[in-house]
Amino acid sequence: MQKLNFPDYSFRFKNSENNLLVFDEIRKKFVVLTPEEWVRIHVVQFLMVEKNYPKSLINVEKVIKINGLTKRYDIVVFQPNGTIFLVVECKQPNVAISQTVFDQIARYNLTLKANYLMVTNGLNHYFCQMDLEKESYLFLKDIPSYNAITKSS
Repeated sequence: MQKLNFPDYSFRFKNSENNLLVFDEIRKKFVVLTPEEWVRIHVVQFLMVEKNYPKSLINVEKVIKINGLTKRYDIVVFQPNGTIFLVVECKQPNVAISQTVFDQIARYNLTLKANYLMVTNGLNHYFCQMDLEKESYLFLKDIPSYNAITKSS
């Protein structure tokens, strides 16, 4: 798989029925290793190792209803009080991060109401802080660590 713009992490792999699988720590199972999954597992490690988010607050690949349509978010990080802190949209490395990608995560966030958004293709990462009242966002250089959010809540 392609080298991504994240620190090096170690992952568990196995082969099954001519597919390479990688172990997802959050879902506690092996999943088919696609280019988007490669990005997603790196983001999960980034959140846990670099940002100190507890595994118990991270959720991966869950279904949500948006305008009556069934959609699936990539990663959500909850705050200890159960509200959603961060929504992450992952794309495979050859997908450019465009306005369309931001529109997708913005639509998801109308339902999820997270304070922060992250959009990444594994090579380029964009971080935003939401202003839910104005329905706008401010680009940031990074997202806060877990320690920073627990001090402010």
